[in-house]
Amino acid sequence: MEITQLQQEVDEWIKTVGVRYFNELTNMAMLTDEVGEVARIIARRYGEQSEKESDKTKDLGEELADVLFVTLCLANQTGTNLQEAFDRKMKLKTERDQKRHLNNEKLK
Repeated sequence: MEITQLQQEVDEWIKTVGVRYFNELTNMAMLTDEVGEVARIIARRYGEQSEKESDKTKDLGEELADVLFVTLCLANQTGTNLQEAFDRKMKLKTERDQKRHLNNEKLK
């Protein structure tokens, strides 16, 4: 599925189920909260922090999907075509980093 389709799906959901978009500042706060939940899982499951019993049932995929959902909301609200932006970013990163990572001794 293309990112454009995901943006359309989120927009349709907002209009039919969610009633309306939260304002951009609220969504930015929500995005920060969702990223924090991802960070908590990563830090405790894969990092050095001990994982609490209540954290063991947390689904990383679900939390990442929350981040994606709010990101798509913000893109829709601000008129950002994420597909175009992503394609441009991948082109830029490929051109800029084509040899950079291959020549990085730290990655070998």
